[in-house]
Amino acid sequence: MSAERESAERESAERTARALAETVRRLQAAAARAHAEARTRAVVDLATGVLAERLGLPVAEAAAHLARLAREAGVSVLALAADIVGLPEAGPGPSPDAAPTVPEAVGAPAAGAPGAGEFRAGQSEPGPPGAGPSEVGPPVAPALAAAPDLRHAAGAVLDQAAAALGVRAVAVWQRLPGGALALAAHAGLPAQEAADWARVPPGVPTPAHLAVVRGTELWPGEPGTDGPSVGVGAARAVLPLLDRGRRRGALELLWPAPAPELGPGQRRELYALADLCTTLLGPPPESVAPEQAAALLDGMLTPALLLAPVIRADRIADFTVLRVNARFRDPLGRAPATVEGASLLETYPVACAGGLLDRLLRAYETGVPSTGERVRLAFRGEGPAVPVAVLLSVVPIGGRLMVCWLLDDEQDRDERTALLRQAQRLARVAGFEERPAEGRIRWSEGLRELYGLPPDAPPVPLDRLARHTHPDDRPAIRRLLDTVRHHHRTASAVVRLDRPDGTHRFTRVIAEPVVDETGRLAAVRGAYHDVSAQHWTEVALGATRERLADSEQESAERAQLALRLQQAILPAAPPPLGVTGLHAAVRYRPAAQRDRVGGDWYDVLVLPDRRVLLAVGDVAGHGVDAATGMVALRHALRGLAVTGAGPGRLLAWANTVALREPWQVTATAVCVLVDPVGGELRWARAGHLPPVRLGSDGARLLPLPHGVLLGALDDAEYEERTDRLDPGDVLLLYTDGLVERRDRPVEESVEQLLRAAGAPGPDLEQYLDRLLELSPADTDDDTCLIAVQTE
Repeated sequence: MSAERESAERESAERTARALAETVRRLQAAAARAHAEARTRAVVDLATGVLAERLGLPVAEAAAHLARLAREAGVSVLALAADIVGLPEAGPGPSPDAAPTVPEAVGAPAAGAPGAGEFRAGQSEPGPPGAGPSEVGPPVAPALAAAPDLRHAAGAVLDQAAAALGVRAVAVWQRLPGGALALAAHAGLPAQEAADWARVPPGVPTPAHLAVVRGTELWPGEPGTDGPSVGVGAARAVLPLLDRGRRRGALELLWPAPAPELGPGQRRELYALADLCTTLLGPPPESVAPEQAAALLDGMLTPALLLAPVIRADRIADFTVLRVNARFRDPLGRAPATVEGASLLETYPVACAGGLLDRLLRAYETGVPSTGERVRLAFRGEGPAVPVAVLLSVVPIGGRLMVCWLLDDEQDRDERTALLRQAQRLARVAGFEERPAEGRIRWSEGLRELYGLPPDAPPVPLDRLARHTHPDDRPAIRRLLDTVRHHHRTASAVVRLDRPDGTHRFTRVIAEPVVDETGRLAAVRGAYHDVSAQHWTEVALGATRERLADSEQESAERAQLALRLQQAILPAAPPPLGVTGLHAAVRYRPAAQRDRVGGDWYDVLVLPDRRVLLAVGDVAGHGVDAATGMVALRHALRGLAVTGAGPGRLLAWANTVALREPWQVTATAVCVLVDPVGGELRWARAGHLPPVRLGSDGARLLPLPHGVLLGALDDAEYEERTDRLDPGDVLLLYTDGLVERRDRPVEESVEQLLRAAGAPGPDLEQYLDRLLELSPADTDDDTCLIAVQTE
């Protein structure tokens, strides 16, 4: 049974391979025919353009007229076109009724034709005998009539994709000048639906339109695939048809929803089909010959350039400046001969980087012109880049780009004026000009406001400036006037302008003489600069300096007081514990900055019942407040410990003390009671890091009991935990200044430090020094350490 199945599978594979080979041969033949027809199509298009120009007809009507003339003369369209333009016929062309460049009606296929019941772009309904294409239906532009090869390719694409991927229908869209789309060929679509979608106006957000505008493919389920299009409700994929940087159209494939998953290999196969459709579309029609484009360039009334794309690896890498017209002026002052024939990127690199190249690429790739766009472009020669306002128009024409730019001097002037006024307003500067011989005075905007005058008040001449200033400033005004008028030198003075509301403004007056050819004073120009803010800033700065000096001295005294208080409270060595069978070592390392005295503290106390109290804590903040809070908590904990209460109860009482402090102290703390007889220890914590037990089995962090910060909540409860210390074990308590880092968790820093320090050994003092030396902390905070070892 398995042998029969294998034989059947082999036969199926062989049939599939033969079918694919036949499809490839048919498509290759179609591509060859398309290339051959493309060589003759230019002659027909040129003849169509000649008729359109001479008869004053639209392009579509001129193409229909050409077909009618060829039919009446009994010759092919190509032969007639070659005769019109004065060229020999290059080869056999299509018949008058089947020329691929002749407009054909959009309709249903004839009865009995291949693919009956399906719409194929380029087929027409049968009409009365002798009826031409223009008499059957609405004409389509010559470039839009689908060649038989493209129609066959659509069917072949459907056949191949249906067999491999389950595709239900395909549509080949061709982009028209101006952004519209035409259904160039299709397969698997009902005739009426295809007729309804024969032409899509520009701007309609169909999936094909999005793919052409963006230049990227759309896959089933992606945003944009649900837009209006053929095959309502179907799943679809849309691939742009790209031809050497130009977006010629799109290939749309439809599946019965839901669509299958398309793997990389299947997508590559669809890319290949899209490339084939692009090839069969043929070269884009060049509506304007090169000599016509040059004539159009020279006839432009605005500065213009004619650009040709530079294509590398099927992508547009640059543009070449073919020609410029007589009205063109290079923004950098170069001669037109140096611009023509040059690379656009090399000629205007800053402008291209600032958006010019993107606009040109968009117009060339999409074929949609942009006109009258107001942009700012920067042009740089040997000096700094100069931004210029430009009215930019970009029009695709005959495979090239016509670029018109008009330097908007008026807008630049308005913008510069606006910028100048804004700068004067922000700097509180106003200008003036006086012409004594003419009796004319001009003030700029803002000067009346500086004087405190109404908007319609006449300007105040320099001769009367003294009347509007403080009496003590009048000698300075006389010296200014004398220097300008008699010595013809620029002078300035700072005066206090008395305003009608009783206030005054500190103002710097600067005056400059303007002399004529005979050396006589013709005018005085200058400016008023309101320096009141600067004056009051200087006054405030002087007062601030005095207060700062006092504050610095007070801060230094407070830091010294806090340091002395901390040194007095924290002993340099623990009390003797020999009678308890324990011995301890302590360390306190102050912050690296002496003005950041903190609230870290520790305590070692032998209680009346021979138990030992161990505690460390860290009060939030720095300075005297933190030091006094530390003193309050340390002594409160000491006094409460003699009651015999456990560590949890002691922390609850310390929390009450913290809440009753005037500044409501907040702090972390850990409290441990060690029974030296049995080695038992009880401990509790208030938001602090856990103690570490170091024994023969290595270092171990004690479990974390529940407990919030001291001073955070009323009626806070603190959980207790118990553990044991075997002979020779070491208990280590510490504050976060030992291990805190900004780039890693504290627990990770603790483990790293303990691994680096190794076993404690018999000398606790040396072990604590080693911990401080290897500390990974980077916060420059205080550090407290307590180490207790059982004998």
